[in-house]
Amino acid sequence: MKIHNKLDKSFGPVGSWAGICLFIVGIVTIYTSLFGLVLIILGAFVGFSSTSAIIDFDLQKVKFSNDLFGIIKTGKWIPIEPSMKFGIKESSISWRAFSRGNRPIDIPDNDFRLILIDGDKQEIMQIKKTNSLASARLELEALCNVLNVSAIDQPD
Repeated sequence: MKIHNKLDKSFGPVGSWAGICLFIVGIVTIYTSLFGLVLIILGAFVGFSSTSAIIDFDLQKVKFSNDLFGIIKTGKWIPIEPSMKFGIKESSISWRAFSRGNRPIDIPDNDFRLILIDGDKQEIMQIKKTNSLASARLELEALCNVLNVSAIDQPD
């Protein structure tokens, strides 16, 4: 069984929205000009590209993936070893865009991430994104039970 966890948009929320707008404009203008095809390809790349993590429970491996155009998955499978552990990390990302009046608009994105850690306590990759610490702890416990991997000690 495989689980596909979507993490982030590659170009942030503003870039994703702008890409979708380019994609729609390209669809409308392709009937009058071949330049619409360029807008469709560029808009699809910027609007639909994202990052994700795939967990294969049967083969005990994980994969961090860049999903180009939203459908082409790139990345390398990493086997889960007994020395690896899972942990929780608080993530605070802020996306900044500028309005036409040159005023900055900050879009905060605060969440909790389940991360895979190697034997040397170095972060390998992010596995899942949750909104609260309580749900992250429940997901961590379930993931550790299914994959037979321990968790690192988490602060309260």
